Amino acid sequence: MSGTLWLGEPSRFAGLSRGKARLALVALVLLLLATLTALTVPSPPAVSGDTAKRADDQADVVLYETIVDGVRHGGNYYAITAKELRRGDYPLRPFVTFRLPTLAMVQALMPPWAVVGLLWALAAGVMLAWYVRLRPAFARPPPLFIAMVLLAGGMGAFVQADLAAFHEVWAGLLIALSLALRRPGRWVAAAGIGAMALLIRETRALYVGLMVVFAWLEGDRREALGWAGGLVLLALAVVAHAHAVAEVVTPVDPASPGWAGMLGFGFFVEAMTLSTALRLAPMWLAALLMGFTLFGWSAWRDLTGIRALATFAAYATLIGLFGRVDTFYWGLMVAPAILIGLAFAPDGLKDLIAAAFPKRRKITVTRVSP
Repeated sequence: MSGTLWLGEPSRFAGLSRGKARLALVALVLLLLATLTALTVPSPPAVSGDTAKRADDQADVVLYETIVDGVRHGGNYYAITAKELRRGDYPLRPFVTFRLPTLAMVQALMPPWAVVGLLWALAAGVMLAWYVRLRPAFARPPPLFIAMVLLAGGMGAFVQADLAAFHEVWAGLLIALSLALRRPGRWVAAAGIGAMALLIRETRALYVGLMVVFAWLEGDRREALGWAGGLVLLALAVVAHAHAVAEVVTPVDPASPGWAGMLGFGFFVEAMTLSTALRLAPMWLAALLMGFTLFGWSAWRDLTGIRALATFAAYATLIGLFGRVDTFYWGLMVAPAILIGLAFAPDGLKDLIAAAFPKRRKITVTRVSP
């Protein structure tokens, strides 16, 4: 525990050779500079904050609420969704413009108050799982408390009752819970929760695919197959989903303009700041803090840190390449736990600087008289 600031053991950068440490410092500087490109990307329209204009401020959420209400009153999910998409001038082609029916069908079976209660229970479960996961990582209670505050700072949007119909909210919480629960030899619950997230939002395949790769590289073929089972389940669900969508869509229905936004890494940074408590800070500061957040995850000497960092990097690529200004909410896919990385950054930075610029040892020569 000695020699650390917050962590129970030295960070991943402790003990690096001077050359590697200096390269890592250069990479950190480049990362921080890259985050500042968030200042150059277009921003989504400002929210009015007027409750009377919620249909405009949260058009997608209102759409999903209307669909759930229609199914709750006995309607067919695909017929109702097609009707509401047309009414709202949304594209109906390709089939991925229709969300998978899982979340709407489950919510339609429950009264609205129970849906909100379930959302809050899931958020509480995420908080508890990460508390248990992080407790051994920190040397003392105060830094653990700070890490939990950072976790709460990433979850503000995930406890808002008026976002309960939003697919990204549920899928984001499930992925955060899956990451916290997964440990060597204890992966079944994490893989099962990951599969649940897949059936809510198919873009979660990126996370599950990464878990397959990690398990395979670590030599646990059984775990890799367990995670891959979720992808097989998703493939079957998507085939059935595509067939059902084809039954209600006509050739004259509008098609999506595509998702090749090509807005770059800066848009990912902006999306993450808008999805977390960092939205309260000036963009330049929020962007730099997001850079230190990613750096912090790389500093945690635990496989969870690497898995989390790989997940954030994968979704950064997805959002940077395919996100559009009006799909900034994709940041919710990985927002819940991301700010925890800031809690690992102080030790990581200290160890990296110490390794890059080691202090010279003084050599004392003592003359011994014969």
